[in-house]
Amino acid sequence: MSALFTPLTLRSVTLPNRIAVSPMCQYSARGGHPDDWHLVHLGARALGGAGLVLAEATAVQAVGRISPADTGLWDDAHVGAWRPITRFVRAHGAVPGVQLAHAGRKASTHPPFDAQHGGVPDEDGGWTPVAPGTAPFADGYRVPTALDRAGIDRVVADFAAAARRAVAAGFEVVEVHAAHGYLLHQFLSPLSNERTDEYGGSPANRARLTREVTAAVRAAVGDDVPVLVRVSATDWVEGGWTGEDSVVLARDLAALGADLVDVSTGGVVPGADIPVGPGYQVRFAEAVRREAEVPTGAVGLITDARQAEQIVADGSADLVLLARELLRDPNWPLRAARELGAQVSPPKQYARAF
Repeated sequence: MSALFTPLTLRSVTLPNRIAVSPMCQYSARGGHPDDWHLVHLGARALGGAGLVLAEATAVQAVGRISPADTGLWDDAHVGAWRPITRFVRAHGAVPGVQLAHAGRKASTHPPFDAQHGGVPDEDGGWTPVAPGTAPFADGYRVPTALDRAGIDRVVADFAAAARRAVAAGFEVVEVHAAHGYLLHQFLSPLSNERTDEYGGSPANRARLTREVTAAVRAAVGDDVPVLVRVSATDWVEGGWTGEDSVVLARDLAALGADLVDVSTGGVVPGADIPVGPGYQVRFAEAVRREAEVPTGAVGLITDARQAEQIVADGSADLVLLARELLRDPNWPLRAARELGAQVSPPKQYARAF
């Protein structure tokens, strides 16, 4: 029996298999509202057999968008725009989830496919980002304003409010984005956090905001909704956040009600030397799972069915999250099932192909 195609139960939600669509920004929203592009993009992956379909990094504040074209849940008006998408995903056998995010100092940038790069000026629809301090991410990025205590409290409250809207919109899983150099990761890493108050200094202090957000999201969604947290297990830079730090954080997050830690790496500073290769981040997911004794998700150039099968079968992770491979082939899970001899039911309209 295929380990990859065994169900995974998190609280009241059972995923039909261990394959998840990793959140992938589409930079195609207007005013935070998803549209037909998002319906087709996410819906196609549900039709293709993924067990969990996670919508892209979705901003909890307007100033927390990576770009002006990001999706949002900072306003009640966004809820209705998401409902047709979650309804379609659910109707076709997958569990709809959303990643809640705040970009911090990496906000107000041009989408990667624009001719221009770096920070978007005010006159073109940009804004001043907020961050732990005032250092920009890199040359050409906007200079952020340092968050004061009131601003930090607003971030926590807005994550909670966005989580409540997510549930109202039909999402059954909520992920907190604390990775890839965005706001929560900026607080976690000593490379981007030079604060001297209770949110800076020691690893415990730097992790305070991530703990507060996770606790607030758990309270907001209730006992039945699974809460995931994505972390960058290492900054890949000397003196940065480490795998050992991530194990400690994962234990704390589990105690606060997180159900699975989605383990990625990097992103907090430009120019890190990252040894990219097939499954290059899986070992961090395995270490967190083993040492923190929490369920984990593995990401990072997972492209082959037997590779994914082995990750779950050998206990390296409980879930595999695919990104670019599912852009290339939305039906990858159905193909993987056939290769692994698992019994799945493709959409009846596609059954003759599988």
